[in-house]
Amino acid sequence: MSKILIFNDRKYELITNYKDAFNKEDFISRFTDYFYDYDYIVGDIAYSKLRLKGFYEPTNKKVNKINNFNNLDNYLQKNCATDCKYFVLKKIKEEK
Repeated sequence: MSKILIFNDRKYELITNYKDAFNKEDFISRFTDYFYDYDYIVGDIAYSKLRLKGFYEPTNKKVNKINNFNNLDNYLQKNCATDCKYFVLKKIKEEK
């Protein structure tokens, strides 16, 4: 079941919350305007520390191999602790 969240006047949908990883206070403490541009924000937890990484939709003109959302599984396997807690937030684009 997804959940809609609002941070700094931007809406996100929590689409994955593996092992109940998402903690609003921890996320807010790490979230900066650097992530505004990304279509997805992935947070993983290792050694009790939250790391955030931005990803783009494959159709986004800014996408490349390391930030393509289609490569999320590869990122989780190669760059995160084994079977770590993680969450995925998807940006909800406002209608113009």
